[in-house]
Amino acid sequence: MANLLEKFIAFVNGQPLFLPGDGLLLAVSGGADSAVLCELCSRAGYDFVIAHCNFQLRGAESERDEQFVRSLGDRYGKRVLVKRFDTAAYARQQKVSVQVAARELRYNWFDDLLENQTQAFLSLRYILTAHHLDDNIETSVMHFFKGTGISGLRGMLPKQGRIIRPLLFADKKEIQSYAAETNLEWVEDSSNKEVKYTRNYVRHAIIPLMEKIYPGVQSSLAANLQRFRDTELLYRQAIAVHEKKLLEKKGDEVHIPVLKLKKSVPLHSIVYEIIKKFGFNPQQVPEVIQLLDAVSGKYLQSPSHRLFRHHRWLVIAPLQAAERSIILVEGPGKTSFPGGTLALDILPVSNLAITQEKLTACLDAGLITFPLVLRKWKPGDYFYPLGMQHQPGGRRGKKKLARFFIDQKLSITEKENVWVLEANKKIIWVIGYRIDDRFKITESTKTVLKITTSSL
Repeated sequence: MANLLEKFIAFVNGQPLFLPGDGLLLAVSGGADSAVLCELCSRAGYDFVIAHCNFQLRGAESERDEQFVRSLGDRYGKRVLVKRFDTAAYARQQKVSVQVAARELRYNWFDDLLENQTQAFLSLRYILTAHHLDDNIETSVMHFFKGTGISGLRGMLPKQGRIIRPLLFADKKEIQSYAAETNLEWVEDSSNKEVKYTRNYVRHAIIPLMEKIYPGVQSSLAANLQRFRDTELLYRQAIAVHEKKLLEKKGDEVHIPVLKLKKSVPLHSIVYEIIKKFGFNPQQVPEVIQLLDAVSGKYLQSPSHRLFRHHRWLVIAPLQAAERSIILVEGPGKTSFPGGTLALDILPVSNLAITQEKLTACLDAGLITFPLVLRKWKPGDYFYPLGMQHQPGGRRGKKKLARFFIDQKLSITEKENVWVLEANKKIIWVIGYRIDDRFKITESTKTVLKITTSSL
């Protein structure tokens, strides 16, 4: 095992994981794995700072670990940064397990150290952890039972963003042998033996049992990790081809042609890979597939997006805040609102140039009293659309906006973005669509209220 250092340097350079001059933040718990990581980085001549998290979960043992890690700073002549966390309180506040709390606290602190460096740490670029091959095998097994797909089966990657795991090539026995041969000291975390934690149960119960049934299973699982990594690369390439054919970006919406999607194979995987980027979960995939044969208007939601059927398309759109703000328009001039701007002008009818532009409305100013109210439409709204056939007896045709939008074949998101302008609690213009027949220009009109809207 004396060549572990050579393997380590070859692994770092071969990936490559980082450059020799890069500043490294080593996550050190004090166990054998992180102690070996410090030793290897020191012997390789890498520039590093040691970071230790005291989660204050194991009483005196936690204090012992902190003191030991501080001593490593003296051994290697490196700076040691320590952060103490009230992990149990954080877990209660966030309603997560202690393990999840510890992970969130640890990586949030590491990210903060890299993002907000003082003059002393301007060279820090990467976070190094001491995860090794056995850890990765356990991760893959856990993901297999949880059902996380190919990306879970391939386990942890040597480099993901700013996190680097330079010991993934070495198993636990290699690391322990190297520590013994180089007379390294380390501390043992007693909680690592408690099988109440999922990883420990996999480590101490499931994998040894599998080893009895299939001797050499550890080596087989290790080989699978590389196979799954290669498989995932091919999978990603294939998904990218399908997405290029299927996805059409329109503003902040994504449009997918239903017929094309229905012909795509394998449909379940393609749908999942498309929707997961928008916060949808695997359990919603069958519901999305059902939408392919649903009527227009049916939809599903994720925490951030809505996916709905709109005629021949599936549309993925961000959820819009329910804006019910009311803006008073006191008179002619320009008014800004979340949907754009309104410019109002009052003109003699003789100066009016007739236009069919849908972003412009011309109304009889003599029938309109200020202030006007500019607001989002709401259920129950109605108006008398210009051009609608009159009812028996000469009465104007009345229509609810919800029905009007159906006739106009507006999508869900288009409906959500409709604003109306009203005077004396009567809608005078469904902005961008239709004016109210009651306020149209007639032969008796003397002055015209010209309103123009434009997108911001």
